Amino acid sequence: MSATETQLVKYFAKKSKLSAAKFPIGIGDDMAQIKLRKKDSVLITTDMLLDGTHFDTKKTTLEKIGYKSMAASLSDCAAMATIPLAAVVSVALPRNFGAKNLKKLHAGIISAAKKYNCPLIGGDMTSWNKPLAGSTSSLLAVSVSMLSTPGKTKPVRRSTAKVGDVICVTGNLGGSLVKKHLEFQPRIKEALAIARAGANSMMDISDGLSTDLNHICRLSKKGAILDAAKIPVSKDAKTLQNALNDGEDFELLFTIPFKSFERLKKNWKFKTRLTAIGKIIKGDSVKIKMQNDKICDLLPGGYDHLRKTK
Repeated sequence: MSATETQLVKYFAKKSKLSAAKFPIGIGDDMAQIKLRKKDSVLITTDMLLDGTHFDTKKTTLEKIGYKSMAASLSDCAAMATIPLAAVVSVALPRNFGAKNLKKLHAGIISAAKKYNCPLIGGDMTSWNKPLAGSTSSLLAVSVSMLSTPGKTKPVRRSTAKVGDVICVTGNLGGSLVKKHLEFQPRIKEALAIARAGANSMMDISDGLSTDLNHICRLSKKGAILDAAKIPVSKDAKTLQNALNDGEDFELLFTIPFKSFERLKKNWKFKTRLTAIGKIIKGDSVKIKMQNDKICDLLPGGYDHLRKTK
């Protein structure tokens, strides 16, 4: 049996010998944190997006691909309630991609960079010398590495949910492949407000609510119970299962004490929807109460990069 993505991340973390004093946050969160001086630190993330997996160059404009590549890393900054600082981008270009197409891709990257005040300060470009085996062409890959700094609070981690916390999400979930995965808005300002309100744990929903909530519970060593009737299903999602498992929503999933959530709702100034969908409980089981009141296990059903495809 091949290892899952989660199993391999756990393996890498176990093998890591990083100094906790120098690297307060290491493998397993949306960003890693590097201590610089007594009170200063910087956080870093990297994401690689691939043609055929994260976008389709036959159906999507290069501007949208560039935007998504940058926005995915900006969403990692939001996931930990940090402020984007700067980014570098590396690209692996198809054969004969050309300067005109590269400028279109660059325009999309810059559009996200300017919108969220995260300048592109460098990068690298290379191209395939030969086509892929059995093909006459090669594929596009875009890798973004981004730095951020903490806001007025410490970075919010995945591993710090507490019993009694309300489980919340921003926006609507599911059906992202219709269009949202190419034009989503990283929830940076919302995340900073959520952190200031007292969130205990947070991440962005990239692999699907079912998978990402299981990440929070596993790392926090807690359980959870969701209420299916309260999950905000998007208009593009066909079923509740889409909202649970589609992924690439890039909304925020966070846990927060009930009283803090009530204050957050009262002071919420954003158009983005804010919904409480469940509760953190003792134990290690993640459950969901269906609309017929039946309680079922909520197994990770979202995206796994190492899952075999048929």
